[in-house]
Amino acid sequence: MTSLAALRPRLPSPVQEIEDDRFARHGVRLLLKRDDLIHPELIGNKWRKLAPNLTAAAGRTVVTFGGAYSNHLRATAAAGRLLGLSTIGVVRGQELADRPLNPSLTRCAADGMRLHFVDRSTYRRTAEPETLTAVLRTADAEGAYVVPEGGSNALAVRGCHALGEELHGYADVVALACGTGGTLAGLAAGLAPDQCALGIPVLRGGFLTAGIRTLQERAFGGPRGTWRLDERFHFGGYARTAPELDAFAADFEDRHGLPVERLYVAKLLYGLVALAAEGTFARGTTVAAVVTGRPFP
Repeated sequence: MTSLAALRPRLPSPVQEIEDDRFARHGVRLLLKRDDLIHPELIGNKWRKLAPNLTAAAGRTVVTFGGAYSNHLRATAAAGRLLGLSTIGVVRGQELADRPLNPSLTRCAADGMRLHFVDRSTYRRTAEPETLTAVLRTADAEGAYVVPEGGSNALAVRGCHALGEELHGYADVVALACGTGGTLAGLAAGLAPDQCALGIPVLRGGFLTAGIRTLQERAFGGPRGTWRLDERFHFGGYARTAPELDAFAADFEDRHGLPVERLYVAKLLYGLVALAAEGTFARGTTVAAVVTGRPFP
């Protein structure tokens, strides 16, 4: 098996200052933490969360979970190809098994991931030991190394601690888009005491606060760092966008020459522009936005 070091990750990822009048007029400085440049296929927080789990897998088959458009599934499949690991993706939605694969799942399959579809009710219960055991049995994945949906477990959270450490001295507020909350849980723990983390959830539901607290408890034994969430910018939920968001992302790309991933990064940047306009950030504040991914081809 290829070692993770042989994949040559770019760490620490670069920090880039952005000149944007939508922030400057409010006395706010914007930085981008370019985690999208860590590795061409294990992008952004996917590297930080997957790397410790892939090490722990120690060559065993890796089974993980996600929806039909899951970036986590794609990253895990790519890691399997690069490292010579067998991977299995448990996909939410039994009805998808009889349909043509979308581009995201097609790429997973091309990278060697075996896809196993389960009904949505069962999928919601995969955190329960009995249900998980049954799903692994039907997927012929008994004995596999299990990575949860989004890659968020204690190992992943500890892996994201370094993201916070890399931003010491750079910013007052560090913001990122959140799915399962694992990256934010680790980031907040790694920041300096005078820094705070801001999460922009990309899903509806208001469940992340409890989830982040649980992840920090499992990873560090209790709460760490200062963090908060603003749940107004999900645009209807995961994998959903809107013409307004697409137009914003296209404009940001034109302004700064930076490809903007739509499901996470666009919502983050849109939210930060709105918050700056609302006066949320005091004049003189430096905000670092973590670019956790880039558009997939």
